[in-house]
Amino acid sequence: MTAFSLPDLPGLLPGLLDGLQQTAALPADRPMGLHGAYYTSPDLFELEKATLLRDGWHCLGRADEIPEPGDYFAARLLGEPLIVMRGDDAVIRVFANVCRHRGMLLAGGRGNVKRLICSYHAWSYGRDGSLLRAAHMENAGFDRANCRLAEFHCEIWQGFIYVSLADTPRPLAEQLQPLANALAPYETGSFRVVHSAEEDWQCNWKCLVENFMEGYHLSVVHPQTLRGYTPTELCTKGPSAPAFTSYNANYPDGIPSRGKGAPGLDERQRQRSFLFNVFPTQVASQAASLLASLSLQPVSVDCVHVKWTLSVYGDDLDADTIAQRIALWTEVNREDREKLEKLQQALGSSRADPGPLAGENFEGTIRDFHLYLAGALTPANPT
Repeated sequence: MTAFSLPDLPGLLPGLLDGLQQTAALPADRPMGLHGAYYTSPDLFELEKATLLRDGWHCLGRADEIPEPGDYFAARLLGEPLIVMRGDDAVIRVFANVCRHRGMLLAGGRGNVKRLICSYHAWSYGRDGSLLRAAHMENAGFDRANCRLAEFHCEIWQGFIYVSLADTPRPLAEQLQPLANALAPYETGSFRVVHSAEEDWQCNWKCLVENFMEGYHLSVVHPQTLRGYTPTELCTKGPSAPAFTSYNANYPDGIPSRGKGAPGLDERQRQRSFLFNVFPTQVASQAASLLASLSLQPVSVDCVHVKWTLSVYGDDLDADTIAQRIALWTEVNREDREKLEKLQQALGSSRADPGPLAGENFEGTIRDFHLYLAGALTPANPT
């Protein structure tokens, strides 16, 4: 965590940080939300970028998006241009998308390459990031071995690709062991991607995390798309830990099966969606046969780039059913996006005061998220 002290913080930041600690200290049976300024303050967003966002682990997609050596896709996180590539050794690495010569972008979109070739001066790099060729570089100061592509820490967990921009991040898997235990019966790592899309939402990244991770809005915002299968009143809190939170969106009795899933699932697990948030920026919904994941890449205080993927278990779902699920999730995301972009406008009001949260089964995950924020933004040496 990047160290900072309260006297160095501009404007409203000391008050916002103090208020966050007060919110975290409230009794569990009297939780409160946050003032709108937590979602609209540019200074707070800059602090988040310098601390918890830079230090945290971020999901960039699924490993089976790049199944073959040389497969890659480009991404951007907190202003860092990235290349996610599978090497000849089958290892997935995350490189800085920056040529070591004069800083040109090396690739965009997605594809497969034998080598990365800079379009500016034709420096070329291997699939492991090593410099292969640099024409006419004969000066004494040139050392090919010192011109590898810069690389960021990467972990593959449950089939997801994660990156951290921190110099020495704490390993992710050890923080998520309780979540791995909850996901084990679903065989999450074996799911295969069938759809990927990217779009910008005009809202604060924290608003999207909170919205995805509470069942209180399901019956109101999604009356046609979700209410029949995941009504608010059946939601129950799931396990949580310092690195994640979760809840269950349980299906009503008598609802037709949405897929059999892995053989280790019990009937209760087949009749619910298990939603989880890997702090800070991944939210996902795991059902028996379908896995939806949203990877959030904060752009500004009121804009977040969203990459969302749908994955399926084996051959449980036929092509028509998969197309229906894609259409369903496209509409669900549209409904949420519409509400959150209106919410962002309202949160700029001086009267956007904090209100009480609903009970643990409905908004307990929001309290977990706020506890995480309070811990991640605690000054190292307050005075």
